[in-house]
Amino acid sequence: MSTLKEVELAISQLSPQELAAFRAWFAEFDAAAWGKQIEKDVAAGRLDALAEKALKHLREGRCTDL
Repeated sequence: MSTLKEVELAISQLSPQELAAFRAWFAEFDAAAWGKQIEKDVAAGRLDALAEKALKHLREGRCTDL
């Protein structure tokens, strides 16, 4: 399977049980990929401004317990 269309076609032909297994696998795969990207962004300092803004709001008492 080398193209997105081929992947889509293969997925559309899965049985309900296979589709459920694929969903579970993809959820884990996607979460791991997202986690790796967040780690890269943190290491590169891309989230520093957001963290500083959140800490500023916390110091100013603008955060509340939910």
